[in-house]
Amino acid sequence: MNPNLKKTLSIIKHCYNTLDDKKAIDIKVLKLIGKSNITDYFIIATGTSDPHLRALKNALEKNLHELELKNIRVNYAPDSGWVVIDGFDFMVHLFLGEQREFYGLENLWKDAEVVDINQIPPLTP
Repeated sequence: MNPNLKKTLSIIKHCYNTLDDKKAIDIKVLKLIGKSNITDYFIIATGTSDPHLRALKNALEKNLHELELKNIRVNYAPDSGWVVIDGFDFMVHLFLGEQREFYGLENLWKDAEVVDINQIPPLTP
């Protein structure tokens, strides 16, 4: 496996685990390689409230910083119900339920492969 892809997948698993630990709902990872020119993977999850979205965002930012990742961009407007964290090779979309249903990223990218997170090896130093 390509070392860059292996690193990206390990970071995605780390993000997934962080979201799961913080009780995000319906976490999905979509593989967009060959389908999108903006990123290779989407991680999509739902928060239960605006404070929960902020907690998910803050936990991801902290953990990505601890991984010493550079050029992570965060787009979050309070009360929008949507947070985007752009890691270039991957993007995390955190939604409130209503916004997730409205924007329907899973439907927009319905031809994307859903990644089985259990098939990704853990992040190694």
